[in-house]
Amino acid sequence: MKKTVATKLSSSAPATPPEVGATLQRLRLDRGLTLEDLSRTAGVSKSMLSQIEREKANPTIAVAWRLANALGIGIAELLTAEVPKVDLIRMLEPHETPTLPGEHAGYVLKILGPMELAGRFEWYELFLAPGGALTSNAHDPGTTEHLTLISGSIELEVDGSKKKLKPGGTARYEADRNHAIRNTGKTEAKALMVVIHR
Repeated sequence: MKKTVATKLSSSAPATPPEVGATLQRLRLDRGLTLEDLSRTAGVSKSMLSQIEREKANPTIAVAWRLANALGIGIAELLTAEVPKVDLIRMLEPHETPTLPGEHAGYVLKILGPMELAGRFEWYELFLAPGGALTSNAHDPGTTEHLTLISGSIELEVDGSKKKLKPGGTARYEADRNHAIRNTGKTEAKALMVVIHR
């Protein structure tokens, strides 16, 4: 009788929690991201990421969601120890697209490119509120940006030189100089931006 009870107890024992740290590190390295890259995109401190990867800390649901969002995956994939099969066509739902909010400056930047290409080839969807601006310091030498205006009115400034962009038009410019993208109109402006690092 005791043997039966013991068997039932052992069979109903909870499974061990997933090793989130190992999965997080694998996903990060697969995408060629440093801890600093992921920290910046996910809005999670570098020290916290390091602790999670070393299994010294467990992420909260909110932190896990931010990490999954930054990696372009569902939260379930982050919380599983299994290596997922690669789909021939990988779909991302709109809410899974990583976003860099800059409400204080009147812009929202959606990261359309895969995280593994960050620092080499990046593309974004940019939304600028009326009067909003995306202002950037000079990027690494040789970096170029290609901005296509979908709708609205945009003024581009590169190192003091200013030009206006018409819907459907594309501006190509050196981004290793200080530059700014401003909405000079009265409605929201929408653009696509490609960044190429040399």
